[in-house]
This record gives sequence, C-alpha cells and structure tokens, in this order.
Amino acid sequence: MACGYLAPLGRMAAAVALALGLAAPPATAQSLTDALVAAYRSSNLLEQNRALLRAADEDVAQAVATLRPVITFVASAERRWVTNGRPATGTTPARRVTVEDLSAQIALAADLTLYDFGRSRLAIEAAKETVLATREGLRGVEQQVLLNAVFAFMNVRNATEFVALRRNNVRLIEQELRAARDRFELGEVTRTDVAIAEARLAAARSNLAAAEGDLAVAREAYRAATGTDAGALRAPPRLPQTAASLAAAREIALRTHPTIRQAQRQVSVAELTSRRAEAGFRGTLSAGARIGQTDDGLSSQSLSLTFSQPIYTGGRISSLHRQSLARLDAARAALQQAAVVVARDVGQAWAELDVARARIEASNRQIAAAQTAYDGVREEATLGARTTLDVLNAEQELLDARASRIAAETAQYIAVYQLLAAMGLMTVEHLGLGIPTYDPEAYYNAVRAAPATTPQGQALDRVLSAIGRN
Repeated sequence: MACGYLAPLGRMAAAVALALGLAAPPATAQSLTDALVAAYRSSNLLEQNRALLRAADEDVAQAVATLRPVITFVASAERRWVTNGRPATGTTPARRVTVEDLSAQIALAADLTLYDFGRSRLAIEAAKETVLATREGLRGVEQQVLLNAVFAFMNVRNATEFVALRRNNVRLIEQELRAARDRFELGEVTRTDVAIAEARLAAARSNLAAAEGDLAVAREAYRAATGTDAGALRAPPRLPQTAASLAAAREIALRTHPTIRQAQRQVSVAELTSRRAEAGFRGTLSAGARIGQTDDGLSSQSLSLTFSQPIYTGGRISSLHRQSLARLDAARAALQQAAVVVARDVGQAWAELDVARARIEASNRQIAAAQTAYDGVREEATLGARTTLDVLNAEQELLDARASRIAAETAQYIAVYQLLAAMGLMTVEHLGLGIPTYDPEAYYNAVRAAPATTPQGQALDRVLSAIGRN
C-alpha cells in the first residue's frame, strides 16, 4: 500500500548530515603522533629488549677480560697429625708418637693466557657481532611497537566512527517509526509498515550495541599499546611517503630491514664461532706468577710458563666443530628465508594498499549513488509512491556505503604503515616524531673495555640513570 512520507524534512536532513562524519574533535584531542610517542615511551617490550641488549654488551666485556691477567688472593690454613712408630728392642718397648702441626700461608697468584691461536680474539669479535645483531633485533621490536600503536589508533578511530554512524542510523529509524505510527493512526498505512520499522529499529539498536562493544575493545587495545587511555582522537595526518614502485620498496627492504640485518650479523657470529671451534684443536700458552708467605715468616716466589695441548677429549672438540658448522649452515639458511619473508611482506602490504585505495574510490561512488537514491526514494515517499520499507532500504544502503568507506580508509592507513614496517622504515627517526631516543651505544661504550675502576663505575651509573629516564 502506497503511503505519504510525513517525517519532517528538516530533522531528517540534519540527521543525515550528522551521519556524514564526526564532529570536529576538541583542541586537546590526541593525534597519531601522540599515540606513537606514548607507545615508544611506555613500552615494556622495548625496555625488556634494551635490557637484553645491555646483557649482550656485557658479553663483550667478559670476552675482553679473558685476555687480561687473573690475579687471585689465596689464604690457607692446614692442621696436620703425623704419627711415628718405633719398634721394640731388647731394652725398650714399641712406642707410637703423634706429632701435631699447624701452618698457614697467604699468597698472590697471577695467570695470563699468552697465546691460544686466536680463540679469545674470535670470541671478542663474535660477542661484538652479537651486540650488533641484538641492536637490529631492538630496531625490529621498535617497529612492531610503533605499528601496534598505529593499529590501536586507527581501530579506535574506526570504531568511534562506526558508533556515530550506528547512533545516527538509530535516530533516523526512530523518526521513521514515529512517522509510520502517525500514519497508522491516520489510517494511511497498515500495521505491517509499523512492524517493519520496529524490526529495523531493533536491528539498528543491536548493531549500535555491537559497535559500542567493539569501541570498548579497541580502547583496551589502545591502552595496552600506548600506555594511555584513548580520549578524543584527531583525524589521522596525511599519509607518509613510501616508495615509487613495488620493486623500489623491495630493494629498500632488503637493504634496511632489521630482520635481514640481524640475520646477516648472526651469520657473521656463526662464522666466527666456527673458526673458534676449529682453533680448539690447538693448544694454549699461559704464564703464571705467585708470591706467598707462611706463618713462620718464610716467603716464596715463583714464575711459570705452561703450554697445554689437547690430545684426546673423548670427541668433544670434534663435536663442537661439527656443531658450529651446522649452526653456520642454519644461519645462512635463516638469512635467505628472512629475505624471502621480507620480500613477501612488502608485496602483501603493497597489494593491500592498492586494494584499500580501490575500495575508497568505489565507496565514494557508492555513497554518491546511494545518496541520490535515498533522496529520490524519500521524495517519492512524500508523494505516496514509496513505502516505509523502501525508505528504510535506501537508508540502509547509504549506511552500508558510508561504513564501507570508513573501513576502507582505515585499511589504507594501516596498509601504508605496514608497508613502511615491511621496508624497515617504521622507526622514530624516519617518522620524525621529534623525541629523544634510546642510544644503544652509550652503555656499550661504557662497558666494552671491561671497566673495573671507580671512575668507570661512576660512568656506568650515569649511563644507567640516563637509560632510566628514557
């Protein structure tokens, strides 16, 4: 049955205008840059990996220490009981005499490895390469922390816009329902039209509840990613530049991505470890010195020169060498696989970006067509040529078109930042966040020489204090 469309056009137009987007956020709204800075400063994952890097720095100090003399203070005390026996003779019986003796001594001993066919030097170089690999791992963690912040920010924005869209949809359908009930009271429509509007309103409220639940979930993810609550969020900034082509993006990624650079360092570590294991078949030349004094005033000094060469170790050294070669093969394969994965990630991000752009363009055309159709159906309804169901269907198509564009815009932003991460450029410096960053060389420079003096200890304290502030 055709019916007149009696809803006030002024209120309807205002509601549709609200559905076009959110109101401008207040001046104190958080930006995407704010979210990235907060994530960098509050990330426990970054703190964990910075600590692991400092632990790797200490491995260099420990390796350096093996080339230095080891000086040991020794204090010892000894109590001895010596029993002497005397056999019996013709005039004296057998007798046993126990003599008790107590002695003590102190000494200083020094030992120094003079030559071990490069094993210690190779250990130092391997420790340094491990530090560089760990730094690249820290860069990879930084990328993931910042990318998670982008995900969290865009998901909150996306969920907020969906909530606003669903709320406006509820308002529109409530107006439709009021108009349908008014017309039913006038006898212009049947109970069916009212029931259709009621059903659509129930569905709209259900969708609104789901959207509000998604927003609550997104806010929790934002808090976990950035360490702050998501208040009003500003519109995201202009999309950052990536690369001119897919080939250029892959070339940059293979050159700069921390996963590949870390794998390259790990290959170097494996090569050095293999050479060190091979040198294990050879001997060690060491020197020693000792000076001591006993409790009865006797002093002693000694110098020694020792060369030791393994002859038989039960196959342990040969096994270590074979194991190091196997790990070298594994590290080389891991490097090749890292390149494959990075190239794949770049290709996927590039494809997702192309899809998002195409979706935005299609959504814009869909919105324009759906808006024209909605306006036409609404006008026709005022003339009695359209039913309430027709108007609700047209409004739903317009809502779906707007929702599709919101999702496509969110996907475009996420795809751009995923592409940056896949290229190895999702860093504080490349994004230009303008904040002090963690200096991985500060602690290394303070400990690489294995310091033991008070001034260097004070320097370490200052470094640790600075790290705490970061």
